[in-house]
Amino acid sequence: MVRWIDQVTIRAANAEDLPALVSLINRAFAIETFIDGTRTDAEHLSETKRKGDVLVAEREGKAVACVYVELRGERAYFGMLAVDPAQKHQGLGRLMTTAAENFGRNHGCKHMDINVLSLRPELLPLYRKLGYSEIGTEEFHPTRPLKGDVQCHCIVMSKPL
Repeated sequence: MVRWIDQVTIRAANAEDLPALVSLINRAFAIETFIDGTRTDAEHLSETKRKGDVLVAEREGKAVACVYVELRGERAYFGMLAVDPAQKHQGLGRLMTTAAENFGRNHGCKHMDINVLSLRPELLPLYRKLGYSEIGTEEFHPTRPLKGDVQCHCIVMSKPL
């Protein structure tokens, strides 16, 4: 029996992927109703890609998940983990987290870091299950304005690789 997840290939995204990735990321992050507007656009994603890499998971030529990975010396950072909402609960989030960790590990990084928004506390137990623990907080610098008087900070989590 072939599992659905076995039919997924992961590769580095290229410029031609940007429109599909912008759509995927914005659909995945639509749950973040505290942000005024969409999560990203082609310009922001292109700028982000200049600082790091975006890994994309494809099935039958269609992007179903992606994750941003940035190398920072002995540390790596991953963010913007996005799974197509129609493909949730099939292991893609874990698959992309593992891909990000392997990317960091393959580049000599000793730790993987992630910032979880304080307005998304439901994510903390998920990352704890994957071996991450809270190591501090940071100021949140949103790419889009927050709605109303919403206050938010980043909870920094890390995992040894």
